[in-house]
Amino acid sequence: MSDGKISIQNGKLTVPDQPVIPFIIGDGTGPDIWHASVRVFDAAVEKAYGGSRKIQWKEVLAGEKAFNETGSWLPDATVEAIDEYLVAIKGPLTTPVGGGIRSLNVALRQKLDLYTCLRPVRYFTGVPSPVRTPEQVDMVIFRENTEDIYAGIEAKAGTEKAARLLEILADEFPEDFAKVRFGTAEKVSEFDQLRGSDDVPSVEVGIGIKPVSRTGTERLVRAAIQYAIDHGRKSVTLVHKGNIMKFTEGAFRDWGYALAEREFGDKVYTWAQYDRTAAAEGTAAANAEQDAALKAGKILIKDAIADIALQQVLTRPKEFDVIATLNLNGDYLSDALAAQVGGIGIAPGANINYVTGHALFEATHGTAPKYAGKDMVNPSSVILSGVLMLEHMGWQEAADLIIKGIEASIGSKRVTYDFHRLMEGATKLKTSEFGDEIIKNM
Repeated sequence: MSDGKISIQNGKLTVPDQPVIPFIIGDGTGPDIWHASVRVFDAAVEKAYGGSRKIQWKEVLAGEKAFNETGSWLPDATVEAIDEYLVAIKGPLTTPVGGGIRSLNVALRQKLDLYTCLRPVRYFTGVPSPVRTPEQVDMVIFRENTEDIYAGIEAKAGTEKAARLLEILADEFPEDFAKVRFGTAEKVSEFDQLRGSDDVPSVEVGIGIKPVSRTGTERLVRAAIQYAIDHGRKSVTLVHKGNIMKFTEGAFRDWGYALAEREFGDKVYTWAQYDRTAAAEGTAAANAEQDAALKAGKILIKDAIADIALQQVLTRPKEFDVIATLNLNGDYLSDALAAQVGGIGIAPGANINYVTGHALFEATHGTAPKYAGKDMVNPSSVILSGVLMLEHMGWQEAADLIIKGIEASIGSKRVTYDFHRLMEGATKLKTSEFGDEIIKNM
C-alpha cells in the first residue's frame, strides 16, 4: 500500500489522490452494512473523478472481531493506525460486558481526543416520519465529546471511593454536602421512620463529577461557528441547562458567547450583545441592532435551555440551524431529532478534532445481532457517515453523488425492510440491493 497519508497544516487537510482510510467493519450487522457501503463509496469516487482519485481501504480491528483474533477489544495497533492516517470510518461496535472499557466508541473518542461529535440531521423526501413537517428539520449538532458526565468520573454507591468523596465533601464543603439528600445515616433513618420502617440505615450514594472547562467549551463552539460560516448557516444555538447548573452549563453558555464575540465579532451577532444593548438603551434599540446585523449577513449566536430546546426542535424546527451543546444534552437532542426524520438507522455521525485533523466517522445505531448475516438492514447511517467523511476530505462531488443516489432510491420507494413496512407501495430490498440502487441512481 503506497504512502497515501492525509495530513493537516494550519487547520487545513491535505488529501492525496489515493488516501489510505482505515476502516472498522463493525459487529453484528456491521459486515452486511460495510460490504454495501464500501461499494457505494468507491462507485461515487470513480464516477466523480474518473479514476484520478481512489480510496485505499485499510482494515483495522475493534470489537468482537478484534477480541476473537487478538484477545483485545481495542488493539493498540488500531488506535495507532487511526492516529497515523487521521481519517477513519467504522461500523457499529459491541460494548464489552463486564469490567474494563465502558464503551469502545467512547474509548476511541477519548484516546484520540475527538472533542466534537458531529450529527447532521436532515429529512429525505419519502422517509416515514412521526411528525407532520419533517422537511423543516435541517440541523447540525455539535456535541462536546470529552467532558460533562460522559468523562466517566464516577464512584459506585457503597464503595470506599464513594465514601471517601462524601467524606471530602462533608469536611471541606459542608454546605454542598448538606445538599446530598441521603448522605448520612441520620438522613436515611429519618426518612425510614416516616415510612414506618425499622431497617438499619445504610448510606448508599453514587457520585458523578461533571467537568466543564473553558478550553473544552471554546474549542467546540469555535468549531460550530466556523462550520456555520463555511456552510452558509444562519444561526448557532448554545443549548444548556445553565438555569440550574450555573457553573458548568451556565459557564458553557457564557464562555461560548465570549468566544463568539472575541474571535468572530465581525461575522456574528450574539444575544449577549442584545442583552447589553437592551439594558443600556431599551429593547427597541436592541431589536433594531439585531435586525441590522442579520440583514448584513451576520450569524446569530443565541442560547436555549435544554428542556425548552427539546420541545422547540419539535414544535419550531425552523428556528434551529447549528446547535452547540454539552455531551448529555447532545445525546438526547441528536437521537430525538433523528426520530423526527426517520430514526437513527439513517443518522450519520462523526467524531472530529479540528486541530489535529483526526476524524472518525461512524454508524450511530447498534449492532442488531439478531439480523447479522441476513443482508436486510438499512446501511444508510454508515453511507451517510461516509458522505460526511468525503465532505471533510474536500471531495464534495463524490459526496453529492451519494446524496443524489439516496434521494432517488428513497423517492422511488425502493428501500430496506425498516422503511418498506411503513411505506405504501414500496419495494423491499436487501442491504446489498439498496447499495446497488444508490449506485444506479447516482
